Order: sequence, then structure tokens, then C-alpha cells
Amino acid sequence: MGDFVGYVRVSTIEQDPRMQINALIKAGCDESLIFIDKASGANRERPELKRCFEHLRKGDTLVVWKLDRLGRSLKHLLELIEKIEKRGVSFKSLTDPIDTTTSGGKLMFSMVGAFAEFERNINRERILEGLKRSQEAGKKPGRVPVLDSKLKVEQALYMLNAPGATRSSVAEHYGISRTSLHRAIKKYEGGEML
Repeated sequence: MGDFVGYVRVSTIEQDPRMQINALIKAGCDESLIFIDKASGANRERPELKRCFEHLRKGDTLVVWKLDRLGRSLKHLLELIEKIEKRGVSFKSLTDPIDTTTSGGKLMFSMVGAFAEFERNINRERILEGLKRSQEAGKKPGRVPVLDSKLKVEQALYMLNAPGATRSSVAEHYGISRTSLHRAIKKYEGGEML
């Protein structure tokens, strides 16, 4: 039997991870095998999670206090758990009914995965239906152009003439890509704008 390896995440530097650490120790994790990140769930850069995954060996169990401490989203969570399961590592969440060391936990994990896939399919169908209705109504899908008039493009061109200005800096000012800026200028120069 392998080690119980813990992972803790708190959203800010001010938050105290001690409650999660104590719960993991009580569940059988050695404190030296608890990896702690201080970052928001949306943050992709989590060095301690990376170290945790590098440490995990076949037969180990990754233990977290709560599911949302591990994944940024349901999809991300499922990807991470699938990744460790392929390496022969089990997963256990102390406050959620997921413990892949048991047959019931494996079943629950499979159901969560099935519901996530179902949700993705429903969202995909809604998007496709919305696009179809838009096209039938004669609307073009996509964002409304920011530089949609002669005046706005002329302002952008004026900004481009300023010392030190670049297409990137002007595009950033308008919250668009350089390609969108270039496209708007080309339309303007071709007389396609009102």
C-alpha cells in the first residue's frame, strides 16, 4: 500500500490552510507529504500541485479536503483525476462522496464524469441551435466590431501616428486583436465603411 499524499489550496496568501492540513493529517496524510498552494482556483500556475503530481507513485492516494481545492472546473477536475488514475493512484475527497479506493467511490466518480459529458453536449447543442437561428434571421455570428465607423477608424489611425504608437498598442487600447485593427483599416481604406 502506498502513501496518502495531501494537496491543499487556499485562494489568497491571507487565508490559513491549517484547517485543511489538520483534516488531511487526521485522514492519514503525513504532514511532510502535504503540498500547499496559495492561489485562486482559476490560476493555472500552481507549482505545489505540479510537485504533488511528480511525487505521486502507483499505489498512493491523493487526498484533498474538498473537490474545488483541486480542479478549476468540473472538466479540469475530471481530467486531473483521470490522469492520476491512469498512473495507478487513487483519489479521495474528505468532504465530498468521492473515494476511488472504494467501488462506491469509483461509481460516483463515473457518474460525475457522465453528468459533465452530458452538460457539455447540452451546451454544444444550445450553441449550435443559437447559431442556426441567427443565420436564419440573417445575422452573422461573432462579436460586434468595435471599429465599425469611419470616425472610429480615423481615431485609431490618429493614435497610430502618435510617437511610439504601434498597432499592438492601439489594438490593446480598443480591446481587439491586431488582426481586427488591420481588417478595420483595410475596410476603411477600401471605402467599405460609412
